[in-house]
Amino acid sequence: MADTFAQDLRRNMTEAERRLWSAVRGKRLLGLKFRRQQPIGPFIVDFICVEARLIVELDGAQHHEEEQFWYDYRRTKFLEAKGYNVMRFNNSDVLKFPAQTVEQISDFVRRRVPPSVTP
Repeated sequence: MADTFAQDLRRNMTEAERRLWSAVRGKRLLGLKFRRQQPIGPFIVDFICVEARLIVELDGAQHHEEEQFWYDYRRTKFLEAKGYNVMRFNNSDVLKFPAQTVEQISDFVRRRVPPSVTP
């Protein structure tokens, strides 16, 4: 079921997801492979780079509501317990500042991933 839902999410990406995907797909970001809408446990993450142990989440306006905030908090803790680092960006920031978003992800990866993994 999660795989079918993830496939639907991949087919119906938001504009912010499309923009970020175009920047990271095909090993365009530091030669690292990213996947999109990947199931991990009971969750589906927006973007994941297994090599860098990095998950990138893009949040819409609903993520500012208190109930969603606490859901995201528990979700992040679960993913961190699985050994991943989680970066979160607002959709509006990705749309307004796509290059800066990609640069922040690149900077994070450069600081966290051993040089033998990144080109």
